[in-house]
Amino acid sequence: MALDEALVRSPRKPRAARRLAAPPPAGMSPEEWQTRVDLAAAYRLAALYGWTDLNNTHFSARIPGTDHFLLNPFGMLFDEITASSLITLDKDGNILSASDYPSNPAGFVIHSAIHMSSPDLNWVIHTHSRFGTAVATQRQGLLPVTQKALTLMGWIAYHDFEGAAFDVDERPRIVRDLGDKRIVILRNHGLMTVGKTIGEAFVWMYRIETACRIQIDALSGGSELNPISEATRTRTIEQGVKMYGPGGFIETGKEWPALLRQLERLDGTSYRR
Repeated sequence: MALDEALVRSPRKPRAARRLAAPPPAGMSPEEWQTRVDLAAAYRLAALYGWTDLNNTHFSARIPGTDHFLLNPFGMLFDEITASSLITLDKDGNILSASDYPSNPAGFVIHSAIHMSSPDLNWVIHTHSRFGTAVATQRQGLLPVTQKALTLMGWIAYHDFEGAAFDVDERPRIVRDLGDKRIVILRNHGLMTVGKTIGEAFVWMYRIETACRIQIDALSGGSELNPISEATRTRTIEQGVKMYGPGGFIETGKEWPALLRQLERLDGTSYRR
């Protein structure tokens, strides 16, 4: 039997992600503690992947069953974040948890816009990565010249730059521009992804960051880009909507357990403290 056939007939099941190392702190629900652990893991993975801008970007998560959300302390680097160090904000930006650090006001505006707009958008990731910001600065945005870009295009929205995000009046426009998409190219600024789960939001960011990196590399080579016909572009965009969406064969977010295993191989388990 060929190896490919054997894998199809008897796919190897991935090892389950490790459970929490310790019970939640007194007075905290298991659901909140699990959310904290997953959000801390996302910060640590972002540091491993080189998506950081010191402490100047932010990932957030809604605390299950509440209208509060978790954000990174403004002053800690991503590779320092732990589950217990994350701060809790309400919908007005008030810090509800004890912390030696403040919150990032721009982080509050961007993330509260999403969390307040939908009960299903529980996770938001925002970056100022080198390649993502480079593409966000180009007039045409993400170009339809690679499979990676085309399969994402049915999931992408754009939001025009309005200056540093300190004004809560910008929130309705962020929500309007997001619409029903999962990736936002923040023009002249960076990238943002959203999801119902941490795996969904994180993997959307991985995919758009990869597409942006490929675009910048291709353009920097100086050679003419190979064109793709309009019919093939349309077909590939439609394929991306189906295969990455709910029930698709590579439905976005299912990679999260494997990402946790990678994190623990490379960075240990201190994020779970």
